[in-house]
Amino acid sequence: MAVVEELIRTDNNEALSFGNYRLDTKSKADNFEFGGDLYKVKTFKEITKLERNGMFVYESVPGTAVNRFMVTDNGVTFQVEGPEDAQITLELEEQTQYKVLVDNVDAGQMKTNLGGKLSLSVELNENKPVTVRIEKI
Repeated sequence: MAVVEELIRTDNNEALSFGNYRLDTKSKADNFEFGGDLYKVKTFKEITKLERNGMFVYESVPGTAVNRFMVTDNGVTFQVEGPEDAQITLELEEQTQYKVLVDNVDAGQMKTNLGGKLSLSVELNENKPVTVRIEKI
């Protein structure tokens, strides 16, 4: 897995890939159409952020590269890579319990807040993607 040089793209029209943590300056791509929605990504070494139709979806500090990002009725799955550990925040259903798996290891259960935000820390090493799966309980 590598950074997404074009900042955002689709993978076989099934999932999104976005983010480039190797950039020294902020870069963005907006009005990217996928599944009837418009996406916007802002990314560089300090932060990666994804919005759908002007609403928050994903944010990591520091910046990351995300591949095969798929949202379903039961949660979200993706692969993430970065040069160092990252704090990731996702927008999910509000006040809902989720099971978090990192590289198929149970990282416990988390409940989203009133705004639907779920935050987790992921240990990362450059050039070694980590699979994250968050499932509604």
